[in-house]
Amino acid sequence: MGAEIVQTTAMPPAIQQVLDSSYTVHKLWEAKDKAALLKEIGPRVRGMATSGAAGAKRDLIEALPKLEIISSFGVGYDSIDIACAQERKVTVTNTPDVLTECVADTAMGLTLGMLRRLPQAHQFVREGRWPKDKFPLTDKLGGKIMGIVGAGRIGQAIAKRAEAFGMEIRYFGPRKKADLAWRYYDNLVAMAKDVDILMISCPGGKETHQIVNAAVIAALGPKGYVVNIARGSVVVESALVQALVDGKIAGAGLDVFENEPNVPEALWNLDNVALAPHVGSGTHETRQAMGDLMLKNLEAWFAGKPVLTKVV
Repeated sequence: MGAEIVQTTAMPPAIQQVLDSSYTVHKLWEAKDKAALLKEIGPRVRGMATSGAAGAKRDLIEALPKLEIISSFGVGYDSIDIACAQERKVTVTNTPDVLTECVADTAMGLTLGMLRRLPQAHQFVREGRWPKDKFPLTDKLGGKIMGIVGAGRIGQAIAKRAEAFGMEIRYFGPRKKADLAWRYYDNLVAMAKDVDILMISCPGGKETHQIVNAAVIAALGPKGYVVNIARGSVVVESALVQALVDGKIAGAGLDVFENEPNVPEALWNLDNVALAPHVGSGTHETRQAMGDLMLKNLEAWFAGKPVLTKVV
């Protein structure tokens, strides 16, 4: 068998098959006593297969003194202790680009669903209400202004789709990008005041922790919408929930939450939300591509070649 690796979470079956046939895999998430397993295998493990959700905290990295590479299934790496990895000279890789299109599709699906109230219309028909009542009018996408929080790969892919719907684009980020013609804001509250939809597509982590706060949400106003396909940590969730309950904003499309898989019960029965269980990249094709890239990074490392998508 190949090098010994620790795997922190379940992977798609096709990806798991390759892992199991290529490496000696220790499945940490299945262990009844994780600490005992790590103590046993720690001196031998050279690699880690993880995901953006499972990550790798400092205590896990430090329990593996021979660890050389962390190959993550996902573009986000805020759940991996990058500082610890750097201290230990552990290479970290992720799976960018391959999930961009599907996440952008999900973002526009939530946007369309919210403005046209498609989840509510679906329920209206299923409950047999159509013969007795009229479904209320909804909001048009064309002509609306979308403010994107984080105009990276995914943010730009969302903007391209939004423009096809006839929407105007603005963006907020740490710096103005010379190759983007859209209006740039360095103040998030100011942008929220000027847009109809606040689209959150920035990375998670310390730099973006709760940057969409009560002031930003209030600035959107009663006709504004929030769509989040980034990380739940970017938003002050309690402030967003309260604004939705009080009707201070028009609605929200949410694929991510602060404490997944737990979603605030206050959102369950609201008529102005569309909720999804973090499925932005959740297509057969994209998950296979993500897994393939994760595997290629491991393969390259253990073959003594440069990894394909290095974070640090």
